[in-house]
Amino acid sequence: MDLTDTVTHTHPCYVKDNFSYILSNSPSVICVLLYAFLTVLSVTTVSGNLLVIISIMYFKQLHTPTNSLVLSLAVADLLVGTVVFPFSMAFSLSSCLYHEGLLCKVRSSFDISLSTCSILNLCCISVDRYYAVCQPLTYRAKINPCVVVNMILVIWGFSALIGIGVTISGLGNEKCEEKYFIEVLMANTIGPILSFYLPVLIMLCIYLKIFLVAQKQARSLQNTTKSGAAVSKMERKATKTLAIVLGVFLLCWTPFFLYITFLPSVNNSVIVPVMEMLSWLALINSMLNPFIYAFFYSWFRSAFRMIISGKIFQVNDSKSGCVYIETAK
Repeated sequence: MDLTDTVTHTHPCYVKDNFSYILSNSPSVICVLLYAFLTVLSVTTVSGNLLVIISIMYFKQLHTPTNSLVLSLAVADLLVGTVVFPFSMAFSLSSCLYHEGLLCKVRSSFDISLSTCSILNLCCISVDRYYAVCQPLTYRAKINPCVVVNMILVIWGFSALIGIGVTISGLGNEKCEEKYFIEVLMANTIGPILSFYLPVLIMLCIYLKIFLVAQKQARSLQNTTKSGAAVSKMERKATKTLAIVLGVFLLCWTPFFLYITFLPSVNNSVIVPVMEMLSWLALINSMLNPFIYAFFYSWFRSAFRMIISGKIFQVNDSKSGCVYIETAK
């Protein structure tokens, strides 16, 4: 199938050369402003997630199973800022749709793998929150360091397989129709189901169960001790914050996945500006997560302030830093 017949193309930074797109030698003002804005997004994404990673690794107070999964999520978001952002700026959808070379496939592979990794991390975080809120007595036994490490290994391994599988789908098929069918099946159906729709459905069910249990706990708090009430309140706050992280993720990623899922049924017409806008909206999610942590968690705010101000170099060890965060809550 000839993409030139199915793609509506406009891009301020590219010019058409026969059947491919190349970067313009004389970029427009809009192009310069666009790339300046995307560069700021990339730097902000890297900086914010570095703060999360350093905070969790340095302060022993933040060494919890939940934060281990948050650390894995921050690493995925950091790679989005350092790899996917630059690749997407250098090889836009406009150029890759017409001439999908090796670097375009590398960009696509990283994009799919890291987005899948993010949502699978969120899925495992929801499981962690389920046991913390709904089964607190068995939480430490079921969500221990070994289990968390296995979760993270499965997350990254499965995400890599999805990214590579979707990217190389259709290779080696001699018939164009067969190749196109397999590519569409993987990219528009199987890939989204495995990396987005199924995990999202699981998370929504888990958070609904957590919400119902938390409501029941709230009604019975008056019958508990003060310390028990404080622990329950803290767990519910952590769950609420992570549910907001999930909500922001869905807000950023759902339009993109809906678009690519229903694209084959709408005359196969790819509107490049819409596709690129939805793609960048999805990538912006990697920048937002650190700000959510900083806004809702006082200990993350304290850790961020210590790192930015350089105070972590003034304490003797990470345990001293933990004491500072405890008193700053």
